[in-house]
Amino acid sequence: MVATARPLRQSIKNKAPGLRFEKDLWAAGNQVVVGIDEVGRGSWAGPLTLAAVVVPQDRRLYKVRDSKMLTETEREVMHDRILDWASRVSVAHASQQECDELGMSAAQKLAAQRALNGLGEPVDHVLVDGNWDFVESVPTTRIIKGDAVSLSIAAASIVAKVTRDRIMGDWDRHYPAFGFASNKGYPCPRHKAALAAFGPTAVHRRSWVFMDDLRWTAVPRVVEDSPQPRPERPVSAANKSGIQRLF
Repeated sequence: MVATARPLRQSIKNKAPGLRFEKDLWAAGNQVVVGIDEVGRGSWAGPLTLAAVVVPQDRRLYKVRDSKMLTETEREVMHDRILDWASRVSVAHASQQECDELGMSAAQKLAAQRALNGLGEPVDHVLVDGNWDFVESVPTTRIIKGDAVSLSIAAASIVAKVTRDRIMGDWDRHYPAFGFASNKGYPCPRHKAALAAFGPTAVHRRSWVFMDDLRWTAVPRVVEDSPQPRPERPVSAANKSGIQRLF
């Protein structure tokens, strides 16, 4: 059973993303319009995660907001509601190794293509957050602050954020000194102190310049018992939704 979302806080109640971009594209004959968003680009550890969401044309889901506006509890609730509501959902990753080897821009393009492929149907148009078209293979509309104004992108931002946060929470059990459950691999005093004391772990991105000055602890580059994302609840077949995980 999907948890019921609590009433929205007053500060974000009137900041709902809309369907203006989606409706214009539907009216122009684009049936499969996808909102995509990424998380983890500036992190020191863990994957770059990208979600692709196709919202239905005939049903709305309320209380969706830009993931940055929501608390962790609110995101968890909305994540499950989005999976039940969306026509299709796909989540893909570029691993920390791929971020190192390819560079962040190429890694983001790779994750985007994986997510789009995971939808399992041809895509007519993609909505991306920001002013950079990192999709290239499909007609794209770039929207500044898209996660605040496009319902598709906002939904994708929540799915991507919750998925990656869960991965980093799993890594926290392997490397508790780094505080991954709270900082999600991003810079913070505790993370900096742990790097200085213990050196990078197997999940750190080693191409960051400051990594060259840290003490290495001979950790393997890949950990065989590395945790995988926790399995999602089955998504209703009636929604024709699917979760594609490539990490």
